[in-house]
Amino acid sequence: MPAAEKLSRDQVIAHRVAVHGLVERAERLTDLAVLDLGVQDTPPGSLRVALAARLAEPLAPDADVTADGALTIVWTFRGAPHLHRTADLPALAAAGWPRDDADAAARLGWQRARLAKVGMAARAAYREVAGAVAAVLDRPLTKSELSSAVTGRIRPELAPYCQPCGVHHVSEQLLRLAGLAGGLRIRPDTTPLVAEPLPDPPGTPADEGADLARAVATYLRFFSPAGESDAAGFLGTNRRSVHPDWPGDLVAVEVDGRAAHVPADQLDALRAARPAEVVRLLPPSDPLLQGRDREVLVPDPAHRKALWPSLGAPGAVLAGADVAGAWRTRKRGKRLALTVQPFRALRRDERAELAAEARRVAVVRRIAPDDVEVVVEEA
Repeated sequence: MPAAEKLSRDQVIAHRVAVHGLVERAERLTDLAVLDLGVQDTPPGSLRVALAARLAEPLAPDADVTADGALTIVWTFRGAPHLHRTADLPALAAAGWPRDDADAAARLGWQRARLAKVGMAARAAYREVAGAVAAVLDRPLTKSELSSAVTGRIRPELAPYCQPCGVHHVSEQLLRLAGLAGGLRIRPDTTPLVAEPLPDPPGTPADEGADLARAVATYLRFFSPAGESDAAGFLGTNRRSVHPDWPGDLVAVEVDGRAAHVPADQLDALRAARPAEVVRLLPPSDPLLQGRDREVLVPDPAHRKALWPSLGAPGAVLAGADVAGAWRTRKRGKRLALTVQPFRALRRDERAELAAEARRVAVVRRIAPDDVEVVVEEA
């Protein structure tokens, strides 16, 4: 067996930055390649900042992020809201349906213990909740209204008592993971969140369960080199569930001592990748930050801790092949203060580009571009 080819971290990150559309900006929203992966909107408003980082002109605050129906916001990977191509929803529903009870439980995360406690098979719970969503979602409903209506149609074991809410209701993650199969989409820019029926719902997948082949291939396209555990973490399941759909024709490589795999058709591009002199402000849930190999993207443990705290994650400052800092905003009257915590000294040209990117964020946040102030703390 030949030795694994060694790739540098700079090559890997430079390749990802380009594939994620952060070098060459697109003219139209629907041209964004990263929509094949999905763009997360957590916390609300992050979606538009992520899009602005990739578009020649940032979307106006009142612009239609669905591109007249070509795109749709749905709960998908890890139960998080993502903007996807509408044509991809059937494949996403198939990828989101658990392969077996172990897969279903893994996707539920900490909430799996509730099902185990009442002896409920996890896949059966998905099917019951998806059916309830399909039955009650005949008009737009707030998430609270949806939860109450679904709770009224499912067995009590699936509606545990919620201490913060003071009532019994369907488990939040179970509702999110079953929502797409039940024909649910999310109306953009609504507070509180409004769910509405899909015009062409994908329906509940067949009993054979998850078809992850396309989702795994898409993860590898945007996050190579990678391993089975990386793809499983992104999809919100376990490695065992991903293994049947893991491609068998990948090329083994090594990145700074870390073994991983690359689709053969990406290897030349990875070899040739060089960091581009770009600066971008990425929101906390930006697609580039969703790779499971965080130690490759951000090698310093202290910087990873700053970028991915347990609560209230900041955005990331991308500079070339580096995540060069974290950023947060605070509104002061009609002005927006954007504070950067640098992870290294920023060059003068990088600071100038940072100011230009901050003006893009201002547009998204309904602030005049000249009313944003950038403060860079000491490195």
